[in-house]
Amino acid sequence: MSTATMTSKGQITIPAMVRAALGVEAGDRVEFVQIEPGHFELVAATQSVTALKGLVRKPAMPVTIKDMNVAIATHGAKAR
Repeated sequence: MSTATMTSKGQITIPAMVRAALGVEAGDRVEFVQIEPGHFELVAATQSVTALKGLVRKPAMPVTIKDMNVAIATHGAKAR
């Protein structure tokens, strides 16, 4: 088991073994996820841009600027 000590500023150094297992380096982000009261998981929050590929689908038909302006004018007016 790896341990770390918190500084007076609330900072800790993640042990090298844990950093290696998570695949994080200097500048990477990590998240603390509460799994139950008093227990947290440390999760690497960095992903490469290529991991986002395919997240948003292309529209079946291209949308023109004119169509976008009409949609904004129609639906934007209703929102007010």
